[in-house]
Amino acid sequence: MVSRRSFLKSSASAALLVSGAPAGLMAADAKKIRFGVGLKALNATIINCVIGEALGYNAQEGFSLDVQALGTNANVQVATDRGSVTIGVGVPSTALPLLAKGEWGGAKLFYQYTYPYKWDIAVPPGSALKSYTDLKGKKIGVSDFGATEYPVTKNVLKALGLDPDKDVSWVAVGNGTPAGVALQRGVIDALAYFDTGFGQIEAAGIELAYLPRPTTIPMVGGQFLMAMPQTFEKDRDLLVGFGRSVCKASQFLLANPTAGARAFLKMYPETAPRGASEDAAVKAVLQSISRRIKLYAPPYADTKMGGINEQEFRTEAAMNGLDIKDYAALYTNELIDKINNFDAVKVKAEAAAYKG
Repeated sequence: MVSRRSFLKSSASAALLVSGAPAGLMAADAKKIRFGVGLKALNATIINCVIGEALGYNAQEGFSLDVQALGTNANVQVATDRGSVTIGVGVPSTALPLLAKGEWGGAKLFYQYTYPYKWDIAVPPGSALKSYTDLKGKKIGVSDFGATEYPVTKNVLKALGLDPDKDVSWVAVGNGTPAGVALQRGVIDALAYFDTGFGQIEAAGIELAYLPRPTTIPMVGGQFLMAMPQTFEKDRDLLVGFGRSVCKASQFLLANPTAGARAFLKMYPETAPRGASEDAAVKAVLQSISRRIKLYAPPYADTKMGGINEQEFRTEAAMNGLDIKDYAALYTNELIDKINNFDAVKVKAEAAAYKG
């Protein structure tokens, strides 16, 4: 079996040959990007952000990736502000309250790698609960109170006329399979979670039924790459390179999800279900990411992949009663054209030919 270290070394070497740069020079000049994510343990949720390492896209841009699982989105925000990570995952549910209070640390969201809307509410098959409004008086599970599904689902219930702090009770039930087990055993009546999390639960053989989404679901809750202003000043090309790697990986996954899953598992074999065969492990990743992949491309006309739509922030701020006059400090689209400056047709062809 190929080890993760040897696989990455060979992948990077291949990428250097493709780029036409001398391998020794590129290795010496490659910068390490500390990338902070709000996860307790790495999983396929961030697959399009990380497989550029395995596919050689990072090496072509002159960097390597050091992924830091920091537990919560708030922790990522603090780490980005302090410079503990070069690039972090930014989410509006963390950013907007800080911006409204004048406490925003200055980081800029510069690429949207997952667009809205990715959350649902699941119940056990055969449950008497048939709609979101049926949840009044019930226990709703979330993975963690620092995770995105908690504030987003509260907002959706509020929009439906429920008081999310009084009409329902919330229970933190953990990530992945334990959350599904809590629902299965009746610890909670319903589970609010996101697409890839539900995929993990279903991959473990736990059946779920989904409440139909209200027709008024807001376009909120995208996930973004962010960095501090000094990084834009000193390492702008590095930010473009990382964004381009994520963009290429997203196109690769859209073209051949199975190939992307294999690349991810070669990087992180420990994420495979214990005792699973290679094919079963790939199937589990595919089940996890099947909904998420659809959210890589922008749902807005005339928008390049990664482009940020300010209306998402305005909608979420209004839902939370936040008074924000100006969003310019929060985000920028200035890197999007350069990030998308690559041959997408070539990337899709590479995906089709990928053997793993």
